[in-house]
Amino acid sequence: MESVLLSAVLVLVALLSLSSSGKIVSVERRLARLEQKVDLLLSHLGVEEPQIPGMERVHELIRQGKKIEAIKVYRQLTGEGLKESKDAVERMS
Repeated sequence: MESVLLSAVLVLVALLSLSSSGKIVSVERRLARLEQKVDLLLSHLGVEEPQIPGMERVHELIRQGKKIEAIKVYRQLTGEGLKESKDAVERMS
């Protein structure tokens, strides 16, 4: 199980090292498919994603309809970029 996650992380690092925009778009699509597959594997194995401390605040802000503030808090907690944080909050909504 850990080897699957480690492999996924290594793939992500390798993909992020690509620099041309055409390659990046293709890589982003492939990365999204890989993330979906890892999510399916984790779900099938009954493994839950570890909770990030403070994430309950993000869920609370979403329930209150404060998505922009939720995105800001998510970014602070995870260190993700704006787009990734926005996408994550949208998935939680």
